Amino acid sequence: MDSRRSTIAVAVAGTLTGLLTLTGTVAAQSENRDLIDGLNYQLLYVALPLTLFVLMILVYAAVKFHDNDDPKPTAEDPALEITWTAATAIILLFVGISGYSVLVSPYVSPSQPADLAADGTGDEFGSIEDLPETDDEELIVRGYQWGWEATYPEADVTTQNEIVIPADEDVTMWLTADEVIHSLFISDLGAKQDAFPGEYTRLRTSVYETGQYDAVCTEFCGAGHSRMSADVIVVDRETYDEWLEENEGEQATAPDTP
Repeated sequence: MDSRRSTIAVAVAGTLTGLLTLTGTVAAQSENRDLIDGLNYQLLYVALPLTLFVLMILVYAAVKFHDNDDPKPTAEDPALEITWTAATAIILLFVGISGYSVLVSPYVSPSQPADLAADGTGDEFGSIEDLPETDDEELIVRGYQWGWEATYPEADVTTQNEIVIPADEDVTMWLTADEVIHSLFISDLGAKQDAFPGEYTRLRTSVYETGQYDAVCTEFCGAGHSRMSADVIVVDRETYDEWLEENEGEQATAPDTP
């Protein structure tokens, strides 16, 4: 019996250890992803020992009492009940504080402007000057059926299905849409925000690594939804400035990335 009990306990411990190993820390590419991954790992490191503890109690009870022909109710133990309730409250408080500290980050929940179009047509959105001022590098990203258009108002540059941003800087993308709701999702950067017709929503990020990242629409928007994708090109500041200058006043092609 002891051998069987030990085998089950080892199997449970091995499974949870394997899960923990598979979720090993990977370097985040952006502030957004860093915050989200940090929260996930923080909660995971608390959840796995608790899961192991509960499973071991379950296995112990199943093995010890499976052939009990004369079961009796569990004896009352106020101290144990108080301890269990207090421990649960502490765990929930920890989860709440950890989650709140991430959710209030401007990279996860950036401040949003009110609807600026009085008639809901979006006609007043011709300039980013209508939006609240920020200290970030700013661009307008418009979703339409079925693609993405990025506009850099100060440089008068527009791209199709390519979003170019500088690395190691705070960047604000003001999202809007034409016909229906779209949602810009950059998985590797942990960045996601909905785009509504007649409104602007704010997506804020700061990317650590230069390179090319995939962006997709995650809000079903019609027959072409599955092909509504874009390339997010992250370059160093010097390359970014040169690209804007070279393409001022015209349709641009994204610069080459390392």
